[in-house]
Amino acid sequence: MKLFVFLAFSLFAGTFVKAQSAVDFANLTKYKDENTSILSSKKKVDVVFMGNSITEGWVKSHPEFFSENNYTGRGISGQTTSQMLLRFQNDVVALKPKLVIINAGTNDIAQNTGIYDPDFTFNNIKAMADIAQNNAIKVIITSILPAAEFPWRKEITDVPQKVDALNHRLKQYASSKKLIFVDYNSAMRDAQGGMREGLSKDGIHPVPAGYTIMEPMIKNAIHKALGKK
Repeated sequence: MKLFVFLAFSLFAGTFVKAQSAVDFANLTKYKDENTSILSSKKKVDVVFMGNSITEGWVKSHPEFFSENNYTGRGISGQTTSQMLLRFQNDVVALKPKLVIINAGTNDIAQNTGIYDPDFTFNNIKAMADIAQNNAIKVIITSILPAAEFPWRKEITDVPQKVDALNHRLKQYASSKKLIFVDYNSAMRDAQGGMREGLSKDGIHPVPAGYTIMEPMIKNAIHKALGKK
């Protein structure tokens, strides 16, 4: 009997652990310790970058850009806007930054978490902007970077057109709400709407040359948004 109870409990415990892991759809645990450390130290955060692998890779590629300017990166590789929206409270609002940079949508178009619905993706980005503003956090929305295709989802067609259509809506929305819109896409694209040669190895993720283009663009926008010279 004891053996049966032990085996039953072990099976239940294993299932519970797997269930807990599966529930963390938004990967809320990734920055949990870093967020706790910031809050416990009462460190003031100026700017949070919310995004996907492009943001996460930026911090890894040039950490000094973030540390020297009091920027905090909250990018998670592969994430869609649904996942970012779920963790927005923990990874942005709780840190009480002055400003949030939202770069999102690439993985939605790549269908990382389901069929791409442009309205759904657009509304998720709007929701993040609304949450930020309701918490007295300024917002900058950035364009999706150029992409000719997704190396991991080559069956998805018309990628540049889908990227351009969503960027157009985001730019219009930013203008209507008097938010700053930073257009990385126009500065980094080739004639076909993909990433310009030399800025990425896979056509999606910038190499240092790509981030070198992005950094002065976003820094100038941050200064404008925060009233710095």
